[in-house]
Amino acid sequence: MSQRNTGVTVQAVNAHACPVREVLDRVAGKWSVQILVAAAYGPIRFTELERGIEGISRRMLTLTLRNLERDGLVTRTVFPTVPPKVEYELTPVARELNETLQRLTDWSERNRVYIAEARAAYDAGRETADA
Repeated sequence: MSQRNTGVTVQAVNAHACPVREVLDRVAGKWSVQILVAAAYGPIRFTELERGIEGISRRMLTLTLRNLERDGLVTRTVFPTVPPKVEYELTPVARELNETLQRLTDWSERNRVYIAEARAAYDAGRETADA
């Protein structure tokens, strides 16, 4: 930090930013994004999420859903059937977030080839520099 701005400390900045950082960490997490995108089209069952999200473990799916429910981003509805039927659905706040996630997903899809080419060029340049 600048010595001239003595009224603002690193601790003060971190204390103010911490809640925002926590929210961003939660909603931008690898599994959270995929769950929120998968649930965007209406209620979805646990097993549908598990099958639809490649690489997620049952435990990680459970933990992520609990955290999203705790944060008010998904609702969990248990139907009194045998076996119990459980559905997850986005809350209005999460639907608003989904608009942003959809734009990010669209951007990623449009630019994935560019990024892959940039990585290859960077890696090729690093190999030459390291040799």
